Amino acid sequence: MKKIAFVIILIGGLVHAQEQEVDKEKEKSIKTANNYTWEGNKNLSESDFVNAEANYRRAISKSAESSIAPYNLGNAYYENETYSEAFGRFKQAGENATNKKDKHRAYHNMGNVFMKNKEYQKAVDAYKESLRNDPTDEETRYNLALAKEMLKKQQEEEQKNDQNKEDQNKEDQKDQKDQNEDKKEGDQNEDNKGDQKEDQGDKKEEGDKGEEEKEDKKEGQGDDEEKNDEPYKSEEQKQQQPRPNQLSPQQVKNLLEAMQNEEKKVQEKIDAQKVKGAKIQNEKDW
Repeated sequence: MKKIAFVIILIGGLVHAQEQEVDKEKEKSIKTANNYTWEGNKNLSESDFVNAEANYRRAISKSAESSIAPYNLGNAYYENETYSEAFGRFKQAGENATNKKDKHRAYHNMGNVFMKNKEYQKAVDAYKESLRNDPTDEETRYNLALAKEMLKKQQEEEQKNDQNKEDQNKEDQKDQKDQNEDKKEGDQNEDNKGDQKEDQGDKKEEGDKGEEEKEDKKEGQGDDEEKNDEPYKSEEQKQQQPRPNQLSPQQVKNLLEAMQNEEKKVQEKIDAQKVKGAKIQNEKDW
């Protein structure tokens, strides 16, 4: 990069690169601005940045059309690594410059600021503009070639990063797809397990129902057997079970037997009386 050079103005000398006629008031303002610029240069040589900045600003306020004060102030900011402020002053100097030499220097230094900020495309444009005003400056041409090379590397790096980002996005999408498929498969397995459980539950329920039906059937068969036996039992029981105000057959039988026994006893008594009262024959009845 081109070394920053400050424009030195000798008090009482000719005004830098100004060959046009001016009135006395304007000439006075320019002279005052040059005095402040000179003071600013002196402050910078003494490493007094604060007073240098103040004097350059005073110079700019006295002669807004001057390119020297903003250019030197831009250099002061550049050396102080305040690049955004430096660019603004170089831009102002380039706009105020009335000759190609001043424009060339201003745009060259703007290119330097862009290089510091890694804005290589803007640096290329600034160096090209500088060369339009002075095509013979080999240092500017070298800076332009360097800016182009840095721009190429930057674009390749950005392209590589974009490709990596795209590949990463594809990989993320693939991973997400796989996760969704795994989740879907897991949900299906859970559903299948649930269906199996339901089937088992249904089968168990059917089995229970079958067992219940078997039990009911068994009980039903028992009831049927009891019902089938009922007519036979009822016929016998009908004969044996007493009806209201009637004796049962067994009671009748018992009663008859008792009566027969009583009759037998009575008959025996009668027979006994007959035997006792009968005469005994001692002799044969011939």
